[in-house]
Amino acid sequence: MAEATQTRYRIEGMDCASCAAKIDTAVRRMPGVEDVSVSVTAGTMTVRHNGESDLSAIARKVKGLGYSASQLAGKQAAPALEPEAACCGHDHHTHDHRVDHHRHADPANHTHSAHGHGGHQHIASGEGGASQRALHHDGSATSAWWSSRKGKLTIVSGAALVAAYGIGHLVPSIAPYAFVVALLVGLVPIARRAIMAAMAGTPFSIEMLMTIAAVGAVIIDAGEEAAAVVFLFLVGELLEGVAAGKARQSIQSLAALVPKEALLEENGQTRAVAAESLAVGATILVRPGDRISADGVILSGDSAIDEAPVTGESTPVRKGVDDNVFAGTINGDAALRVRVTAAAADNTIARVVKLVEEAQESKAPTERFIDRFSRYYTPGVVVVGALVAIIPPLLLGGAWGEWVYKGLAILLIGCPCALVISTPAAIAASLSAGARRGLLMKGGAVLEALGTVNAVALDKTGTLTEGKPKVTDIIGFGHSQTDVLTYAAALETGSNHPLARAILSGAAADKLPIPAASDARATGGKGVTATVGGKAAFLGSPQAAQERLMLSAEQTARITALNDEGKTVSVLIIGETLAGAIAMRDEPRADAKSGLTALTNAGVRIIMLTGDNRRTATAIGSALGIEVHAELMPHDKQRIVGNLKREGLIVAKVGDGINDAPALAAADIGIAMGGGTDVALETADAAVLHGRVGDVAEMIKLSKRTMGNIRQNIAIALGLKAVFLVTTIAGITGLWPAILADTGATVLVTLNALRLLAPAREA
Repeated sequence: MAEATQTRYRIEGMDCASCAAKIDTAVRRMPGVEDVSVSVTAGTMTVRHNGESDLSAIARKVKGLGYSASQLAGKQAAPALEPEAACCGHDHHTHDHRVDHHRHADPANHTHSAHGHGGHQHIASGEGGASQRALHHDGSATSAWWSSRKGKLTIVSGAALVAAYGIGHLVPSIAPYAFVVALLVGLVPIARRAIMAAMAGTPFSIEMLMTIAAVGAVIIDAGEEAAAVVFLFLVGELLEGVAAGKARQSIQSLAALVPKEALLEENGQTRAVAAESLAVGATILVRPGDRISADGVILSGDSAIDEAPVTGESTPVRKGVDDNVFAGTINGDAALRVRVTAAAADNTIARVVKLVEEAQESKAPTERFIDRFSRYYTPGVVVVGALVAIIPPLLLGGAWGEWVYKGLAILLIGCPCALVISTPAAIAASLSAGARRGLLMKGGAVLEALGTVNAVALDKTGTLTEGKPKVTDIIGFGHSQTDVLTYAAALETGSNHPLARAILSGAAADKLPIPAASDARATGGKGVTATVGGKAAFLGSPQAAQERLMLSAEQTARITALNDEGKTVSVLIIGETLAGAIAMRDEPRADAKSGLTALTNAGVRIIMLTGDNRRTATAIGSALGIEVHAELMPHDKQRIVGNLKREGLIVAKVGDGINDAPALAAADIGIAMGGGTDVALETADAAVLHGRVGDVAEMIKLSKRTMGNIRQNIAIALGLKAVFLVTTIAGITGLWPAILADTGATVLVTLNALRLLAPAREA
């Protein structure tokens, strides 16, 4: 059996959900094709197929439907679908894929070329560059509307209609023929698309309904109105295209944030090169005020970095040597030398754009329901239209012309475009809005499910806390706090232990001069000894200190009190006396308290799950006011998540995406915390790029806002149709209002969905 592969295409000219449905149906029926995912707003199609598929034939089939398809990437290995996912075609939201993601326990060993990550793949450098360029050359998104194929057809059709009106006034006897000619100008391309769609498996397309209505109108001598209706239909399609283009540009405009040029350092010289040509390991110079041209690590310099374009964080972040920086962010007040860590095709912005586009291709449960509903809804509309046209004349003595006219109007009213686009338009807008604020969600199913979450389980280290200890207390026993910190820093110089880094950071923050230490020796599990300023010194645990000298009851009590607060204490001995003690703790994030308050206010139960010792966890939990479960093994966390679900709760698990695979897999939603790393972008169902606890509440809020928008869209789509159905049967409205009801509803629904791109107003 041939190995399954995936190929992605950029589709141009696709403006509404019915377009996507026609393409999906046509391509799905082709030999070797196993699955198809089409996104209107992303303008993309992913085809899962075996090696026997003819990719050029797929592109020709799409072109035959009236669109264009250009391949974005070469064939790539596709992961096998689980039985559940295979049956529903588009639903990639399964727990199994999260377990697979977590097989990369060490992010340092994580590569981009060896794995597929649950349905999305990394593009090789050359292909990725093509993908990036496609973002700027997608005519449907960036070209002027009048230069597009649909724009030109609409203009010509409108001109033909105006000419027909002019001829009709000058030579009334040939007016009917003039309107038929004007009708054919717009209808022939529509009819051709209808026939191609029918041959490809979509007989009840909007184009087919339009063609039937227009031809029927000519037969009952309503050619003038039919020509106007065809023109209005083309105008509506054009407006849909413009609206879809706006939604598409929202996320694709992120690619424009990366500068085109970079200053490359080579052999002591600096020269300007194309940013997309930068190789991993290259060194670039970033001047104050410049956008950073690649993901990298700072080699030298210290500056405030504006990360708002990537993470949505409004406050500049101070960064120095060894800190990560992201392409598209803005350097503040000092020059930086940066080592490139990702090629242009794989930088943070490129991956965010690709992830969001792929997420838009996966369907939410509501969207799948509406798709299934529309399969029966459209044929049902045709049946209703036929019954309205036939039954009154046959059984009630009505006039054939009048009731056939009403039946044709019902065909136009019943077009499902607005209904079908109601959900994907809102989902796509929310995914784009979230991505621009540093909130990544892997598809509509995740976005929809987040709004139902009523319990959140969070890790402690790196999630609720900063992930690195800080000096919290300095106690001097006969020495000043400055002396204690100075000696401790001298003893820890050169160590990479987290506690050592905390002490060194504390000394650096106070700008203390650190004296040299000689004869330094580390004793495993106890501490370090050295000679500092001619004096023997020791820094280590209280237990190790007691082996060297006797601690007084007062000293022991103070150290015990610090331990009870969940702090780790290191004791300093100078010569033969106890000089002082330094307490350190991994402190809560600055935003943790407010973020947890936002979750609580939203009615969400909050639980801390940590493997840390109970005393430290309880201290942090008490400070934050949340329920604590400590000293847990991975299977314990999984068990607790399972218990919460058995209580009827919808559980989100929030963590670093590496060490909690069982709990993340057991939860309904897994959310990774991180700053743009591979793990944060690819591990769980969702990720918050700048690691704020409050962003979990923002995700839930965005989900609820999105579902409200979807309900509004469905009400608009069905409500307008219901009103015009009644007025048409009552003889109040006809073909013109019918087509306006359809295209108008589609445009209204799309514009309503685009409101999600704007920041939410605070209540």
